[in-house]
Amino acid sequence: MMSKFHTLVRRFEPGNLYLAVLCVAGLAAFIHTNQWSYFRYSTSDWVLVYTMLGAALMMEYFTFQLPPEGNTQSMDSSIYLACIFIYGSELSLSVLLLSSIIVAVYNRKINVWRHMANFSVYCLMIFVSSYVYIWAGGIAGPLDNENLLPYFLALTAYCVTNAIAIGLYYFIRFRYSLYDSLRGFFAESLLVYLCTLILSLILTVLIVHNGILGLLLFLGITILLSHAFKQLFDMYRKIEEKANMDRRTGLFNHSYFENILEVEMHKAKAEGTPLTLALIDIDDFKKYNDHFGHLKGDQLLGFLGERLKQESEGSEVTVSRYGGEEFTLLMPGMELEEAYRYIDRIRKKLNDTYFDGVEIFPHGCLSFSAGVAPYQIDLYDKSQLVDQADKALYYAKKQGKNVVHAYGSHNSIEQEINLGQEIHDIEQQLNLFIYKDIGTFKHSKRVFKYAMDMSEVLQLQPQEKRTFVLGALIHDIGKLELPWNVLNKKEKLTDEEWELIKSHVTWGKRIASTNENFKELIPYIELHHERYDGKGYPYGFRGSEIPRLCRMLTIIDSFDAMTTERPYQQTKSVEQAITELRACAGTQFDPELTELFIRYIQDLHHMHVSSKEENDELVSPMLD
Repeated sequence: MMSKFHTLVRRFEPGNLYLAVLCVAGLAAFIHTNQWSYFRYSTSDWVLVYTMLGAALMMEYFTFQLPPEGNTQSMDSSIYLACIFIYGSELSLSVLLLSSIIVAVYNRKINVWRHMANFSVYCLMIFVSSYVYIWAGGIAGPLDNENLLPYFLALTAYCVTNAIAIGLYYFIRFRYSLYDSLRGFFAESLLVYLCTLILSLILTVLIVHNGILGLLLFLGITILLSHAFKQLFDMYRKIEEKANMDRRTGLFNHSYFENILEVEMHKAKAEGTPLTLALIDIDDFKKYNDHFGHLKGDQLLGFLGERLKQESEGSEVTVSRYGGEEFTLLMPGMELEEAYRYIDRIRKKLNDTYFDGVEIFPHGCLSFSAGVAPYQIDLYDKSQLVDQADKALYYAKKQGKNVVHAYGSHNSIEQEINLGQEIHDIEQQLNLFIYKDIGTFKHSKRVFKYAMDMSEVLQLQPQEKRTFVLGALIHDIGKLELPWNVLNKKEKLTDEEWELIKSHVTWGKRIASTNENFKELIPYIELHHERYDGKGYPYGFRGSEIPRLCRMLTIIDSFDAMTTERPYQQTKSVEQAITELRACAGTQFDPELTELFIRYIQDLHHMHVSSKEENDELVSPMLD
């Protein structure tokens, strides 16, 4: 079963390093198995090789595609398996070598390394299945009706080797779950593998008893089957396209956007490439709809969809209808500034494009507002990127519409005004703690003050400062759902009670999700108990997988917990807490951020001590 990797080879990428290792392993398997007995082949042996080669090339010509995308397969595996069963692995590899050379010469547009990778995967599959076949008691020759187990085991080994080779590639290159990759591979390809097993056994019988005629009959069956699988996949693709398309605009729909966003974020994270999202909203669309009717409004949506499709044609930009009069443009490979210019250029072109009835718009032309947000490696959920683009879009609307705005570049004065109101709103929520757990209320206020100071130390941009300090204030909101007796227990917590305490991050996320203004704060609520070494909860993220400011919040939260009287933990002095922070740097805490926080605490502590000494000097003479 041939597996082809439809990706251009780039130097030093993990996926390409894996392909290099795969090539070395495949060539080693070929050299180990092949006894280089070509010079000892008789004329009849060469006739057999050329006959099987012709069959393999015929099957290669009728290659068909199966999910996942990039995985092409053909029935030629039944040729190689039959060669193993009848003549042994050496002849199978001989046919494979000649077939690979001819295909590489014929199809020179494909990168040489891709041909090498395909050849190596085949070599590994033939090597492993041949070894398993012999180990299980299989003997080269006619089909043994009384001992079919070696045939089934050989095919199983063949399939598993192929699946692992592909699964590891997707895992290493795109950081897909290895389990999900393998499960999806078998789910989509199981029927083809069963056909391969049956066909390889049929070919074994036909060649042994009917020679060339049997091989011709086999080719007829497999060509028809390959054509049927191709038709089935084409039908699958057409249905998939219909399911992914928005009929009103001809663009991709919301569901497809959700899927492709996740794929592109995986790719950007794995390869370290930029990715930017733009969210577009037609200005005053409701006014147009109310004035001209829904039919005319639908025509306007289709018109804009067609314009966006034309602008993105020939690029990697994916345009989708997000819902209503909103559209998304997902721009892989574009930095924020380039994406901003790209969207603004589309906006200006649209302003100069006439559409019937645009005179009723305030700007006198067709226009949209847009928010642009860049992907960052510490965004752990696709909804965060959408929320950031939506925030930027909302700000663009507030500026009078017909504006493109980049996330994080809000006016600092307006930020401070909004921040004060948002702090007040969260404090109203936290007031519930006064009656349930005054300790958590005070803890949240102290962590908030530390975060305010650290936002200056870290020189955060206004938007970063806003989410950081608000996240610090609300981070323990989930404890509102914990029982009073657990929150205020003086004795050591039981394992069950500790698991209950840990669940506050999940409950906090649910509480924040119900309020549109709090959604951006979810990472601070959910991830402030993750550890730098990956041993935290709830996800076990490690290092840069945890957002940077969430790592900072973990340090602040832990320091305050250590230096404040708590019902289930002894209180430490500032010096003891600093020692503990340093001891856990690199395991529980980000080492770089830990040192920044320690310097801040030491400066703060030094100022406090100096101030106290000055006060003592002023008071002492009066006491005399």
